[in-house]
Amino acid sequence: MNEFEWRRQLRELRAPIAPAHDLWARIDAALEPTAPARSSSRPGWLLAASFAGLSLLAVSLSTRQGQLLDHPQTATATAQAPWKPDDPRLAGAAIELDAARLELRQALEQAPHSPALQRLLSRTHQQQSRLRQLDQQAG
Repeated sequence: MNEFEWRRQLRELRAPIAPAHDLWARIDAALEPTAPARSSSRPGWLLAASFAGLSLLAVSLSTRQGQLLDHPQTATATAQAPWKPDDPRLAGAAIELDAARLELRQALEQAPHSPALQRLLSRTHQQQSRLRQLDQQAG
């Protein structure tokens, strides 16, 4: 066999080939339920799964609501109005630092004993106080 024969055979491989028999009939038959009891038990199973999911959602929401009621100072601390400097050159930095502070507080709610998050929050407060000093010096 020479190179021209190989190329001809490769070109023939690219041509679409129709299957010898219809595949969809066998696929449909495999997907059809075989026993009527199986189809009647499916809605019961779906109903039980949906009830379990809704119960889990209700428990998690009530737990979250209880946490917010137990720690009202956290909710008010995150709702503080952001500080706006008088100097417009410092406004972007003030917005970024305030967003970082809010994100760190949210992270601390999930991991309250994280020393890394505590250090980052402390550093963010230091940067905010330094920015306020710069604003006072500029104005």
